[in-house]
Amino acid sequence: MKYQIFEKNAFNIIGIKEEFSVRANENLIGIPKMWKAFNENGTVGKLISLNNGAIKGVLGVCIDKVAQVDCPVIDYWIATAFDGEKTPDEFLSLAIPASKWAVFEVHGPMPDAMQEAWKQIYSEWFSSSGYKHVIGVPELEVYTEEDSTSPDLYSEIWIAIQ
Repeated sequence: MKYQIFEKNAFNIIGIKEEFSVRANENLIGIPKMWKAFNENGTVGKLISLNNGAIKGVLGVCIDKVAQVDCPVIDYWIATAFDGEKTPDEFLSLAIPASKWAVFEVHGPMPDAMQEAWKQIYSEWFSSSGYKHVIGVPELEVYTEEDSTSPDLYSEIWIAIQ
């Protein structure tokens, strides 16, 4: 796996979120449906047009809520980095704290390439890297405007580490 480690200042995102159970891989089914719906209804296009923040592209943002609600659920956002004074009415906002990040390259069509990369990071990379995942900091998927079905699609996974 190709990756880089760097520090980034705090930044803000705007977008839409939904809650997904991670039991029986429900999130792996529901999140691609969410992307499909928001691509079709123009939400992703609007987020792309508002992207003016610290990261270029559209973000998939994962927030593990197990500690908050004591059940295996995540909030998943489709969002973009936004450096504006007022959040547009149709979106929510979230502050991403300053962190040290491991940024992994992902190559291939969605959603399979992204899902396989997540599995590899947690089953192989963390056990051999010496780094630990920072609990409470959202995990990021960074997507370009390229065709999501392209076998050459480039995207990234960002995980806060210590």
